[in-house]
Amino acid sequence: MIKTNKIFCGDALAVLKTFPSDSINCCVTSPPYYGLRDYGVAGQIGLEQAPGEYISRLLAVFHEIKRVLTADGTLWVNIADCYAGSGKGASHWDKEHRPASKHRYIYSTENPAAQIPKQWPDIKPKDMIGIPWALAFSLRNDGWFLRSDIIWNKPNCMPHPVKDRPVSSYEHIFLLAKSKKYFFDYTALEVPLAPGSAERYQRGFYSNKYASASGKVPGQSPQAITLPREGGPAPEVRRGRDVWTIGTNNYRAAHFATYPVALVKPCILAGCPENGIVLDPFFGAGTTGVAALELGRQYIGIELNPNFCNIAEQRIKERRPELC
Repeated sequence: MIKTNKIFCGDALAVLKTFPSDSINCCVTSPPYYGLRDYGVAGQIGLEQAPGEYISRLLAVFHEIKRVLTADGTLWVNIADCYAGSGKGASHWDKEHRPASKHRYIYSTENPAAQIPKQWPDIKPKDMIGIPWALAFSLRNDGWFLRSDIIWNKPNCMPHPVKDRPVSSYEHIFLLAKSKKYFFDYTALEVPLAPGSAERYQRGFYSNKYASASGKVPGQSPQAITLPREGGPAPEVRRGRDVWTIGTNNYRAAHFATYPVALVKPCILAGCPENGIVLDPFFGAGTTGVAALELGRQYIGIELNPNFCNIAEQRIKERRPELC
C-alpha cells in the first residue's frame, strides 16, 4: 500500500516505478510547460532541445501512471501551447511586464516576446507548435482513451503586446481514461439551468428559427417541425460542458504560476470517487492536494524540486491543518 496524503520528493518517473499497479483512482496534473521556465533543478522536464523530446519524457511518465491507475481510473492533464521564435530578442515590454520571479522565463504564450532557442525543420518561425495536441495524440497512441478536450477560458489572462494574432486566453484540460468503462460522475459537473432554457421547457410549442418561409428545415419534415410539444416542469440543472471559465490566481509563497483550486475541483469530483486517491506527479505548490482534501479525497504528490515540496507541505497545513 502507498502512504497517502504525502509528498514524495523526487523524480516523477523514478518514484512512480515504486508504486504498485492498480492502486490509484485518478490523476490530475499540470506538467511543466515546454520552455516556459527554468526552475533551477537538475532533471526537470520542460527545457528539452526539441518538442519531441519533451513529449517523449511526458509520455514515459504518463505510461507509468496508466499502470498505477485502477481499471476505471482517469487522467486529467492541464497543458498550454507555445510558439516558435520569431528571431527577435526580448522586447522592452517583456522586460517590464514579466512577473517577478526567481525562475527564468524562456518562452511561451505567457511570455510572448521571448523566443525558442532552436528552430526545427518542420516548425517555421512564429508557428504555434501544437504541444497540447501532440501530447494528446501520443497518449492515445499509447493506449489511453482520449475522451474530452476541455477548454480553460481565462477571463483575467496575462496582457500581451502581440499585434499579428489574437491574445492567448485559454489552456487545455485533456480527459483520458485507462479503459473503455471508467469512473465519471457527470452529476458533479451539472450547473443550474438558465432561466431562458427553463422557459423553453415549459412551452407546449415553439417555432424553429432555422425554418424557411414554408416552415421547412433541411433534413426535417414539416410534421417534425410543427409537432406539438407537451409542456412540463423544467429540470433544475443541465449537463456540464467542455468550456470552463475560471480566473487564474497564484499562491503567494510559490513565486510561479499555479493552476487554481477551482479548476482542479471539478476534475476530482467527476473523476475520483469519495475517499479515493488523487495523484499529481508534478505537485508544484500542492494545489491538487489542497483540492483533494477539501473534497474528502486522499492525495499523493510527487515533486522534483525540494523547495516546492516544502512550499506545498506548508500550504496544505495552512489550508487544512486538521487533516495533516
